[in-house]
Amino acid sequence: MGVRLKIPKNHVRAASLRIRERLVEGEENNVVTKSGLIAHGRGEAFDYLIGEETIPAALFATRAAAAALLLASHPVISVNGNAAALVPGEMVRLSEAVPAPLEVNLFYRSRERELAVRDALVAAGAKRVLGVGRAASARIPELFSERRKVDPRGIYAADVVLVPLEDGDRTMALKKMNKFVITIDLNPLSRTAQTADITIVDNIIRALPNLVAAVDELRSQERSVLKEILESFDNRKNLSNMLIHIRDRLTRLAEEQ
Repeated sequence: MGVRLKIPKNHVRAASLRIRERLVEGEENNVVTKSGLIAHGRGEAFDYLIGEETIPAALFATRAAAAALLLASHPVISVNGNAAALVPGEMVRLSEAVPAPLEVNLFYRSRERELAVRDALVAAGAKRVLGVGRAASARIPELFSERRKVDPRGIYAADVVLVPLEDGDRTMALKKMNKFVITIDLNPLSRTAQTADITIVDNIIRALPNLVAAVDELRSQERSVLKEILESFDNRKNLSNMLIHIRDRLTRLAEEQ
């Protein structure tokens, strides 16, 4: 086990450092892979560009995502190692709020990691977790990584899939299966962000609580209202708004130097 970092409460990067420590702990517990640590660093860089805050475009996408989950016949929440390390409790709360089952799905898949991710969700309160061991007996066509293995009761049968911190190959494969894909991705230029039906460009630490709150808010609405919210959302336009925000923010910062 590594040495735990004592983070001063008044450290200017305290929140970011706490997130990193949770991922390091997740790596030590076999929940997160070393490549997952690298992926987080890439996302954190984009969060700097955004301003480390949830902007209106992200909230707009979050409401559309909540509407899509509530309208779905069989929504499923896919969980990878980083998500299980950073927001296991929020994942469980979202699962219960929709409701939608949680399914373990890993690029670097092993029996030990499947169990580690499942156990992290169970420790956070999950009563049922799909996609572990022989339960992942179905296969996503035209996908050759370990993420092709899915549960026939879960992702394989789903009409709407939430895939936070996703890889582009599986998002594209899920779209070919005519599934509605929602993702959380800090990089608006990634294949995942560009391919998904709804992309929430936000830090998962902020996005998941916001998504739970949106589901709670919209659950009592008529289906016609939910459909109107969903139909008013344009992912291409929303991604464009995110890039405009980054451009304008960087221009403003450059002018202030």
